[in-house]
Amino acid sequence: MELTYTRVGDYYIPNLVADEPESVRTVGKYGSLRRTYLKQHKHDLWRELAGSGKLTAHLLDIDDTAQEWMDRMLPQMMEAAGVTEELKASDQMAWVGLMNNCRARVEEIIMADLIYV
Repeated sequence: MELTYTRVGDYYIPNLVADEPESVRTVGKYGSLRRTYLKQHKHDLWRELAGSGKLTAHLLDIDDTAQEWMDRMLPQMMEAAGVTEELKASDQMAWVGLMNNCRARVEEIIMADLIYV
């Protein structure tokens, strides 16, 4: 690639074109929880990941895995608990309570098996 210049007054300015920016992902809820846990309880591992530049990739991987687990386990928990559209139509408060319970149970599993290890 050859660099070209444009003359502006007495100066030559390079014609630079920025590459398309890569999509920037931010660390979500589960990655942030994992980062906090590593800093407080697994400081050597946190320092190793941060020092090698692999911390962000690790935290994004944790986020992705946690979301996959939530997407897979929540429908199973809902089915086992009897959360149905009929229940939602007939008794919304019971439906909300069961949904909150199912979500909390799945989050407990994610925390115990993925975040706090």
